[in-house]
Amino acid sequence: MLDIKVYNIKGDEVDTLSLNEDVFGIDYNESLIHEVIVAQLANKRHGTKSTLTRAEVRGGGIKPYRQKGTGRARQGSIRAPQWIKGGVVFAPKPRDFSKKINKFAKAQALVSALSEKIRDGEVIVLDDFKLNEVKTKEVANVLKAFKLDKKTLIVTAEYAADIVRAAKNIPTVTTTFVELLNVYELVANGKCLITVDALKKLEEVYA
Repeated sequence: MLDIKVYNIKGDEVDTLSLNEDVFGIDYNESLIHEVIVAQLANKRHGTKSTLTRAEVRGGGIKPYRQKGTGRARQGSIRAPQWIKGGVVFAPKPRDFSKKINKFAKAQALVSALSEKIRDGEVIVLDDFKLNEVKTKEVANVLKAFKLDKKTLIVTAEYAADIVRAAKNIPTVTTTFVELLNVYELVANGKCLITVDALKKLEEVYA
């Protein structure tokens, strides 16, 4: 078993939690994590950009002027790419950027990234995350208690509307819950504040 310290929101150590090493102590698989993150970011792309080629731009059906004798370069259409309002060369068209990756790979990448964060001391476990008031300063005080001044991910067991609302005005803080936790958010944020209930739920899901 893997033991990790548990703190309250004031930054005081209150307990120790034993974690399953088969879930939170696995080796760091950088290539798999990279593969999953690339797929995740690719799947966020809409692929809706679209511009017109010279064949699709309206007009330009007639030759603008005669071929010879004008002293100008020969032109066949005013909708050629070099003309104002002309078509676009190699015009981008709607396409699907999505990449497929199986559930087992995503799960392994997630627990691998989380295990590495725990080894690096970047995971802070909280016994609970209840705010006295739904205000930004309450979340700011928690960050101050742990001296967190860089990108921080807050993970709860269930969707916590109060925490999301209180933290949304802090640009360095991202909030999520177990069901929506993903590899990119884990890697993109330096520190991770996670509740005991969230860790236990992760252990149940990935054990």
